[in-house]
Amino acid sequence: MTIELYTWGTPNGRKVSIALEELGLPYNVHPVDITKDAQFDPVFLKISPNNKIPAIVDPDGPGGAPIALFETGAILIYLAEKTGKLLPEDPRARYEALVWLMWQMGGFGPMLGQAHHFLRFAKEDIPYAKTRYANETKRLYGVLDKRLAEAPYLAGESYSIADIATYPWAARHEWQQIDLARYPHVKAWFDGLSARPAVARGMAVP
Repeated sequence: MTIELYTWGTPNGRKVSIALEELGLPYNVHPVDITKDAQFDPVFLKISPNNKIPAIVDPDGPGGAPIALFETGAILIYLAEKTGKLLPEDPRARYEALVWLMWQMGGFGPMLGQAHHFLRFAKEDIPYAKTRYANETKRLYGVLDKRLAEAPYLAGESYSIADIATYPWAARHEWQQIDLARYPHVKAWFDGLSARPAVARGMAVP
């Protein structure tokens, strides 16, 4: 059955569209134009009560009953477990994937989002905020580069939902004033994922 995806063209939104493309799951796209406050529509709030994109509705959820999900980490874990793909079966590798997924959700996302805001969109020039979030962004790229020096993917040898969650944020490195050439292991990983057809298709949604 077809999954209903409610999304917009943001890094968080693209995590789920990439995963759906990689998994080969059929889905319909419902654009939620956050520039026009569509995320506050009462119909959407029934699916995503925190008024954030993305969200999904799977008509074939656990036990065959429909399920609505919001929060990208939860959605990615759900899709991986539903299909048995993109999350390693080996317990140690599985926890590596989950650790790096949580790292993305807690840091390499929220902090980069703050960098986007203060470096590009803030109506006031706030040097302290610019410096704070630019430095934290550089630190997080350093953490990512060190991990990818140890293994080809965040979970180790296996491409996983941790990579899918992290990639769309790295795709906006220019917004963050990051030169990927300074992080060679990140750049190699980024270029490899960029060449995946499913990633390219997912990045084009909606």
